[in-house]
Amino acid sequence: MSGHSLTVGQALVTLLEQAGVDTVFGIPGVHTIELYRGLAASPIRHVTPRHKQGAGFMADGYARVTGRPGVCFVITGPGLTNTLTAMAQARADGIPMLVISGVNATTTLGQGRGHLHELPDQAGLARTVALWTHTLTDPAQLNDVLAQAFTVMTGERPGPVHIEIPTDIMKLPAGAQTFTMPVVPHPRPSAADISLATDMCRRARTPTILLGGGAVRSEDAVRRFAETLDAPVVSTTNARGIMAGSTLDVPASPSLACVRELLSGSDLVLALGTELGPTDCDMYDDGRFSLPLNLMRVDIDTDQLTRGAPAALAIKADLEAFLSDMSGEMAALPLPKDRPGDGGKRAKAVRDLALAEIGETYRGHVDLVEEIWRALPEAAIVGDSTQLVYAGNMYVQAPRQASWFNSATGFGTLGYAAPAAIGAALGQPGRPAVALLGDGGFQFTLAELGSARDCDADVAFVVWNNSGFMEIETSMTSAKITPIGVTPSAPDFSAIAAAYGLPSRRVGTREDLIGALKQLPRPCLIEYLDPR
Repeated sequence: MSGHSLTVGQALVTLLEQAGVDTVFGIPGVHTIELYRGLAASPIRHVTPRHKQGAGFMADGYARVTGRPGVCFVITGPGLTNTLTAMAQARADGIPMLVISGVNATTTLGQGRGHLHELPDQAGLARTVALWTHTLTDPAQLNDVLAQAFTVMTGERPGPVHIEIPTDIMKLPAGAQTFTMPVVPHPRPSAADISLATDMCRRARTPTILLGGGAVRSEDAVRRFAETLDAPVVSTTNARGIMAGSTLDVPASPSLACVRELLSGSDLVLALGTELGPTDCDMYDDGRFSLPLNLMRVDIDTDQLTRGAPAALAIKADLEAFLSDMSGEMAALPLPKDRPGDGGKRAKAVRDLALAEIGETYRGHVDLVEEIWRALPEAAIVGDSTQLVYAGNMYVQAPRQASWFNSATGFGTLGYAAPAAIGAALGQPGRPAVALLGDGGFQFTLAELGSARDCDADVAFVVWNNSGFMEIETSMTSAKITPIGVTPSAPDFSAIAAAYGLPSRRVGTREDLIGALKQLPRPCLIEYLDPR
C-alpha cells in the first residue's frame, strides 16, 4: 500500500516508527483494531499485558530506564479508565508516557445513547490526569498532533499525554505524512542567575545538595558539580544511585531526623530537580521538615518553583544547562582556600546516623536489598509498597541512576512493580529487573506473570509474604484501631507461577533467596516467607 493510501491507523504506526518508538504496550479491542492494521508488518514490538493498567505501568518502567516515552494502545472507555491509575503515577513522578486510545465515532460523541464503551466526556476525564489530551478529527493533522504530544510530554516537566482517535477517523486515508521529532528548547539560566548562584556557592561554608528525580538524566554533571562544591548530596527516592560510590553520597530520606539536621544546619541548600514532596521529605507526616532561608531551587517547571519552601534564589532552567554553566563559572572563580573541605566527612557522618536511625529491622531489609544487587549487579529493582521498599526508600545505596524506583512515594499505587519491572527489563536488554512485591499488593497485578512469560522478560518476581497488608495493620494498631481488612488470603504463588510456565521457589532465609536469584532462569518467582 502506498504512503498516500495509508489509513490513519496505519499512518500512526509509521509515524511512531519514525519517532523512534520500538515498543508499544496494549490490549487490542474492537474499537482499536484499525490501529493494529499496520502493526504486524512494523518493527515495533507489541507487548500484551493482562490488564490495561498493566500496559501503563509497563510503559512507565520502560520510560524510567530508557529515558524515552513509554507508549500504550488502549481501547475506548474502560481501556482508558483502567490506564488512568498508571497515568497518575507517571504524572506524580514526571515520567513521559503516550497513551493512544480509541473513542466512539464522531457522530455519536456527547450523545449519551449507550454506545459500547461510551463515556460522557472521555477527553475531559483524561484531562484530569494527562498533561495534554487531544481528539483527532482531521486525518491530515495526525503528524502535527503527534509532534505536539512529544513536545508536551518531553518538555518542561515530563508526564503522560493522551491522544484519542474516533473509530470512524481511524479508517480514513491519512495522506502522505512524515514525522520529524520536534526540537524542544529547554530553558537555560540567565547570566545574572548564574552569577548570583556562583556567589552563593562561593560564600557557603557548609553547602548541601538535595537531589530529586529531575536529575536522573544528569548523572555526570551532578557528580562534577558536587565534587567542585564539596557538598554532601542527599538523594530522594527517584534520585538514588546518581551519586553511587561517591564519598559525598547521602542515599537517605529527608524524612529522617539526621538528614533534616544536615539540611537545616547547612548555610546553603541547593534543591535540584526536586518538588520537595511530602512523601520524600515528610513521610511520617510530622510537619518537622524545614529548610534554611538560604535555599536555592533549580527546576525546569515554573509551577514547582512557586510551591513549597520559599527560595532565596529560584532558577527556572534545564538542570544539565544549569550545571554546565555553573561548572564553567566555578572553574573560573574557584572556591576560597579557607573552605573547610569536609564534605565527605559530613556525608559519612549522616550515612552512619541514618543507618542507626532506621532501626534494626529496616537495616536488615536494606542489607537484603543490597545483597540482591551483589547477586545481580546490573539489575533494576522495581518496587511496590512493601516492607523492603519502605526500608530502601529510607536508606539504600543504589548502584547507578534508575536502578531503584517504586510506587511507594508520590501517587503511591499498589500493583505497580510487576508490570513496571517487565517494562524495565524490555527497555534495557541484557540487564535484569527484580520486582519487589508484597503478597497483598502483588494480587493487584498477579496475572502479569503471563505477560512476562509471553515476552520472555528478564524479571525475577520476589514476593515478600507477610500474610497481608502489614504496613496498614501496623498503622491501625498504632492509631488504636482494631485491624480489619488487612489479612487477605494469599494464593499458592508457586502453583500460579507453574500454571504460567515460570520456575519458582519458596524460601525462608535470605541465603536461600539469594541462591534462588542466582540459580533460577528468568522470568521466575521467588516467595520469601517473612518469619515475623
